[in-house]
Amino acid sequence: MSAESSLILAIGVGLGVLLIGIGVFVACTRLATLLTRVGVTLDEVDRQIASLSAPVAETLSHVGGITDTADVTLAKLVGVVGSLETVAANVTRTSTLAQEAISPSLINVGATLTGVTAGLRRFMRGGDRSAESDR
Repeated sequence: MSAESSLILAIGVGLGVLLIGIGVFVACTRLATLLTRVGVTLDEVDRQIASLSAPVAETLSHVGGITDTADVTLAKLVGVVGSLETVAANVTRTSTLAQEAISPSLINVGATLTGVTAGLRRFMRGGDRSAESDR
C-alpha cells in the first residue's frame, strides 16, 4: 500500500467515525428531548394526583365509616336472629307440650261424649234393646 491509499483510508475511517459520532449525538439529543417531555408529563400527572388525593382520602374515610357501621349492624342482626331462633325453638317446645297435654284430654272428652250420647239414646228409647239391634 502506498502512502496515498493509507491517507485515503485514514480519512475515510475518520469520516466514518465522525458520522457515527454525529449520529450518536443526534440520537442522544432526541432521547434527551423525549425524556424531558416525559418528565413534564409526569410532573403534570403528579400535580393532578396531588389535587385528587384529598377528596379520595375523604371518600375512603367515609366508606370506611360506612363499612364499620355495616359491620356493627350485621353483628346486631346476628344477635337478633339468634334471639329469634331461641324464641322460635321455645314456641315449638311449648306447642308440643300443649299438644301432648291436650290430646289425651280431647280423646277422653270424645270418649265421654260418645258414652253420654249412647246413654242418652238408650234413655230416649226406653231401654229397648231391639231397636238398637235393628240398626
